[in-house]
Amino acid sequence: MRQLGYSNVTIRVGDGTRGWAEHAPFDKILVTAAAEQPPEALLNQLAPGGLMVLPLGPEGAQQLTVIGKQPDGQPTARAIIPVRFGQLETAI
Repeated sequence: MRQLGYSNVTIRVGDGTRGWAEHAPFDKILVTAAAEQPPEALLNQLAPGGLMVLPLGPEGAQQLTVIGKQPDGQPTARAIIPVRFGQLETAI
């Protein structure tokens, strides 16, 4: 990323359902694999006023969804368009 001129990006490889608690809270979270429900750890790591974009739903019925976290901590969800992504898997 630095070779492309981006100095404020960090890449981590691991179980995406767990997030990155050591660096939370996050203003933005982008998930690139589908989940039936938003992972609880990611919701917890989203800052109040933050946004998470992820494909939600079962295979064949996924919706690209924007989840916002209200100042009181309550999430709101808005489906944008139908999509098809690979399923998010949890490491054991």
